[in-house]
Amino acid sequence: MAKSTTKDMASGSPMKLILGFAIPMLLGLLFQQCYSMVNTIIVGKWLGVNSLAAVGSTGSINFMIIGFCTGICSGFAIPSAQKFGAGDYKALRKFVANSFWIAAIFSVIMTIVFCLLCMDILRWMKTPSDIIDEAYSYIFVIFLGIPATYLYNLLAGIIRSLGDSKTPVYFLTISSVLNVILDLISIGILDMGVAGPAWSTVISQAVSGILCLIYIRKRFDILKIQGDEWKFDGHYIKMLCMMGIPMGLQYSITAIGSVILQTSVNSLGSLAVASVTAGSRVSTFFCCPFDALGGTIATYAGQNVGAKRLDRINQGLKAAILIGAVYSVVACLILSFFGKTISLLFMDAKEVEILHQVQQFLLYNSLFYIPLALVNIVRFCIQGMGYSAFAILAGVCEMGARTLAGFLLVPLFGYTAVCFASPLAWVCADLFLIPAYLHCMKKLRKMFGEYKGSKGTALV
Repeated sequence: MAKSTTKDMASGSPMKLILGFAIPMLLGLLFQQCYSMVNTIIVGKWLGVNSLAAVGSTGSINFMIIGFCTGICSGFAIPSAQKFGAGDYKALRKFVANSFWIAAIFSVIMTIVFCLLCMDILRWMKTPSDIIDEAYSYIFVIFLGIPATYLYNLLAGIIRSLGDSKTPVYFLTISSVLNVILDLISIGILDMGVAGPAWSTVISQAVSGILCLIYIRKRFDILKIQGDEWKFDGHYIKMLCMMGIPMGLQYSITAIGSVILQTSVNSLGSLAVASVTAGSRVSTFFCCPFDALGGTIATYAGQNVGAKRLDRINQGLKAAILIGAVYSVVACLILSFFGKTISLLFMDAKEVEILHQVQQFLLYNSLFYIPLALVNIVRFCIQGMGYSAFAILAGVCEMGARTLAGFLLVPLFGYTAVCFASPLAWVCADLFLIPAYLHCMKKLRKMFGEYKGSKGTALV
């Protein structure tokens, strides 16, 4: 019988556990960002600034749709983490089985709907006429790959919920290398234009998802689902939806503001779109540690809620915030001095105006990385505690800030307002999330009667 590689996060040093879990997860996120980074580098260098702008103009709608897929899968993993923490493996398997059913249904419906609406969405966003055809060629393929997105994120989330953050990294390493090879073939040999990198992304993610599936079947004995455990169960479906849909909506609601902001950026012309595209790619890469800390604290909080170890949640949150703050300062210094140099990966040095705007974007964003760290860590901690609905409200705060920037500030202050839009959104979200965390902790203490003992029953 194959040996399981689960990890109990309800005991031991919180700082050590969080670092040990977050570092492999960070590597996975960095490899995942390689998809986007390599696509952008190859498109910008080989196909030109207009093609770069075309891919970039789809960034916000890509985030809204694919972010929903990622968020809902992360939410589905929370009950698994809580049941694992409680030692209730039969319920764990039922949650996993029912998450497969929901993910399959959602992926089919979303693929059909968004592929049909793809061009209309780009027109609604006022995508510049000189790049709209290439933008369509790229995002249509990405939408066709929604099932692959669900497959990987659901299975990787399940693996991480059991305390194994390393294995998804190995599979993403393989798929990242495959992605680079397919990019070079699709553009350099097959001359597929911007559709080539899109197909490379979809195929690579499908491969990583299939590898996760094979690994789960071979290595996790506690996930060997049998008999009635595969049954479509209304109770489990309800609990999964209560966790997953709010997390998915959190991404989508946040992204609505980004879509509105992107529409305003589009109105500034192709050069502004290209600048934001390159700046966003660099910033997103540097923000991977915040995502890793968020994913880590969600699993950590979920397992400790399942074990009724509320005291450890506070300890883990403080450790994660400390790590995030230290990294924020380091990242800000790097981007302040070397941001323009890094952006040369995406374009030629002769694009002086774009390079200047990219540097401006990176500087203003990185100055607010500590608020961003708080957004990710506190929000995912709340979700791991079982209160995913609060993520929607935090998303509303971010949406409102970006909408304000898009409708009011960009017309008044132009590109500078674009640079400050996300920092404004992060600060607004923090003003909601910090009191929300204290409220959720108070509710859990009341529910558990101040119990701080060893393992007990899970929250769900």
